Amino acid sequence: MTKRLLTVCALLALLSSSLFAQYDMKAPLPKDPNVRTGKLANGLTYYIRHNAEPKDRASFYIIQNVGAILENDDQNGLAHFLEHMAFNGTKHFPGRKGITNMLEKHGVEFGRNVNAYTAQDETVYNISDVPTTNEGLLDTCLLVLHDWSHYLLLVDEEIDGERGVISEEWRTRRDAGFRMRAVTMPVLLNDSKYAKRDVIGDLDIIKNFKYQTLRDYYHKWYRPDLQAIAVVGDFDAEKMEQKVKELFSKIPTPVNPAVRETFEVLPHDGIKFVCATDKEVTNSSIAVYIKYSAPTKEEKGLNEALKKGLVQSFYNTMLAQRINELLQKGNPPFINGSAGFAGGIVRGVNAYYFGATAKPNEEAEALEAIYRENERVKRFGFTQGELERAKTNMLVGLESANKQKDKTTSEDYIDEIKENFLEGDPIVDFDYYYEFAKAVIPTITVDEVSALAKQYIVPTNMVIIVQGPAEGVKHITEAEALATLKKVEDSQLEPYQDESAEAKLINKELKGSKIIATKKLPQFEAEEWTLENGAKVVFRKADFEKDQVAVASYSKGGTSLYGVDKLASAQVVADFVGAYGLGDYDAITLKKLLTGKQANVGIGIGGLSESVGGGSTPGDFETLMQLIYLKFEEPRFDKEVHNAIMQRNYAAIANMNNNPKKIMQDSINMIMSNYSPRTLLFGKEFLDKISIEQIEEIYRDRIKDISDFTFFIVGNIDAETVKPLVEKYLGSVQSFNRKEKWVDNKVRGPKGKTVKVIELPLQDPKATVITSFSKDMKTSIHDNICQNILKGVLDQRYLTNIREKEGGTYGVSVQAGSSREPYESYSMSMMFDCDPDKADHLKSLIYAEIDLLMKEAPTQEEISKVITTMKKNREQSKPHNNYWMSAIQTYYLRGIDITDPKNFDNIIDKITPKDVQKFTKKLFKGADVVDMMFIPEAK
Repeated sequence: MTKRLLTVCALLALLSSSLFAQYDMKAPLPKDPNVRTGKLANGLTYYIRHNAEPKDRASFYIIQNVGAILENDDQNGLAHFLEHMAFNGTKHFPGRKGITNMLEKHGVEFGRNVNAYTAQDETVYNISDVPTTNEGLLDTCLLVLHDWSHYLLLVDEEIDGERGVISEEWRTRRDAGFRMRAVTMPVLLNDSKYAKRDVIGDLDIIKNFKYQTLRDYYHKWYRPDLQAIAVVGDFDAEKMEQKVKELFSKIPTPVNPAVRETFEVLPHDGIKFVCATDKEVTNSSIAVYIKYSAPTKEEKGLNEALKKGLVQSFYNTMLAQRINELLQKGNPPFINGSAGFAGGIVRGVNAYYFGATAKPNEEAEALEAIYRENERVKRFGFTQGELERAKTNMLVGLESANKQKDKTTSEDYIDEIKENFLEGDPIVDFDYYYEFAKAVIPTITVDEVSALAKQYIVPTNMVIIVQGPAEGVKHITEAEALATLKKVEDSQLEPYQDESAEAKLINKELKGSKIIATKKLPQFEAEEWTLENGAKVVFRKADFEKDQVAVASYSKGGTSLYGVDKLASAQVVADFVGAYGLGDYDAITLKKLLTGKQANVGIGIGGLSESVGGGSTPGDFETLMQLIYLKFEEPRFDKEVHNAIMQRNYAAIANMNNNPKKIMQDSINMIMSNYSPRTLLFGKEFLDKISIEQIEEIYRDRIKDISDFTFFIVGNIDAETVKPLVEKYLGSVQSFNRKEKWVDNKVRGPKGKTVKVIELPLQDPKATVITSFSKDMKTSIHDNICQNILKGVLDQRYLTNIREKEGGTYGVSVQAGSSREPYESYSMSMMFDCDPDKADHLKSLIYAEIDLLMKEAPTQEEISKVITTMKKNREQSKPHNNYWMSAIQTYYLRGIDITDPKNFDNIIDKITPKDVQKFTKKLFKGADVVDMMFIPEAK
């Protein structure tokens, strides 16, 4: 294959050389003609683009070129605070929920569709997936952006009401990673202002700042010359542009505006070192950053920048492949590793990076191994074979993207707009990029890519960062780290040996078996085929995603068929076997064989069933079928790879019990299963029970007997193309005519009410409250819909009463579930973080809302908001291929046709507040309750 690949690529290079000559690398990139952009007299920039994906939807953004970096010391945290206040009252939408109440009536959901974020250099607000069939709603969304630009009310009472919410967000973010960043960022960012602004800010300032301090920041920085309006969606772009011009031109031009400063991270000679430790950290890691200046706006706007991006992408791809190979051989030198061009650290600063998660007390060994691979590239470069595989895969991916370019989402286009306004990145029309890349990729040489290592791997402006547990581990010192780098630089290295791979996936003739029965499924425009060997295949052509075919399957049984002695191995089969390879080929060789193919396959073994499935382009569907055949008939079990995976897992768990999150999750799992022996906790005891012999035994038992599998194929491919490939490959898989079922191992939650208060070794005071309600009861489509509505109502109420009125938490997560197998039940759980001193009171509000909903039905307005959102999201999902895959699987697994109006529209349109109240009583009266609270250890 390699020789053939090199020949093909050489021909492509010759053919493209004349095309490449048409591109002047120093010439400016053409602007995307599909984007209407301009600047108003007051300085505001706008971007308008028509896009019909999703259909009848639009997204509205206001992008502010201001963030935490512009705060004075007495404003630390107020850029983020101001972002919250934008939802708490504006000129045309007064009150705490003025904006969100209005939007949710139209199915535009707070959190999911309406949100914002603050970073060091930017603050961005969005209203996404807005129905465009309502012209007045589009005007209203523009008015919201208009108010966000210049007309926030910032009422005293609302400011005070938000202090608690943000204090709790501050608490939620305080984890080991946050604390270690506070140590490492001043070194990495050379004590610049970026190191002093973590966005969430200073808790004392959040609780006590004067109202005027926030208003000062707002009036100084929220102004049109630092703002952009971006509107992308399925509307008349010319008409939308006129609306934007008319409305936003009314915003006054700032008088004597403050200069929007830019902040530098000054370069430094030599190498800096920092070690950050924390008691809650599980693993040690060592990372090296080599900082360099990001390209200027002018440099980004040239053809040359596109080419540099392609070259760096090839570099990252090839180096990542070499590191992955290290992890699959013998005794891996680290748990995980990565290297390459990491993009921007902060505005104006990019970095080349290499680093690894180390085994306990082996940070020097990890650093040596990861640096060795970078040094190998620096000395000897990449091989021609590596580059040609990378090129081929990129060109194939490019062709696939071209076929589906009309399915680019509005959010993707807005991401480009955002980077253009904030960072000066060009907005390039995909057609231009496509033609440019096709012409340029074949001309890129291996020397060109390899040269990047010598250019960027230099001991200047370098920072070594070590992070890990505070106790029980010896960390590498600065002197040891520097000595390790020098050891690698002084060592004798051999060039990388790229072993070519040229072979067929399947090396024998397959007999196959014919389709002997066909059943029409007109409600899905699908067909069911039965093969001579007993396999059942359900096929539907779906062409919304034009370059996609998906395959799924199921067979009953799963891990339920195994005792506790084999359960650990059963639970990891799917995770391990993918690394073993397939058929005659290890995973490394298999990846080379699949160069230029877009096809992937995997297996799953769940609690009650197993599956084989994957995806491909229509052109690579035969390759997908071959891979599925091999999964059944020629699985591979590689002892060396297995041992490598096990060693990495043992290393990863060494300090796992230091992590409060692990302790919490283990406690939840045990309590919720009533301490069932089938609830296995990940750790040394779990790993000790895993063996490759058991994995092989279980795999060969589960991924076996195609007569007991039902396959689903959905995608942009014709039935006449699919049938002979199904007959050849699925038809060649052996049948044993088993009719298996899962086993109910009687794993149930505790009965009655269970109350647990568990202390955790937390570094910062934080309580986590979890209440879980479950009840064995018959499930129905009507009750499923009622449960979803109830969840939505509780979301609204907890947001209002616990987050906003109490300022008690950043948010309450409400989860709803139902089960039909192995037994029928409904469940609902609520979880939130808070101040330990307020935990009992806030938890009482969880119960109070449930009690109230059992006594008094929700309002029509409450349920209407949820119903409108559910209907909107359903309509938005319908065109997609995945919708049809889900619909057909639901029909076969549960006997429900979700496309039939009687199973959704006819029910949801008739549901009343009383129906929701009735379901609330049905679920919560007599429910089993698990009431858990995790609090800091008493000191």
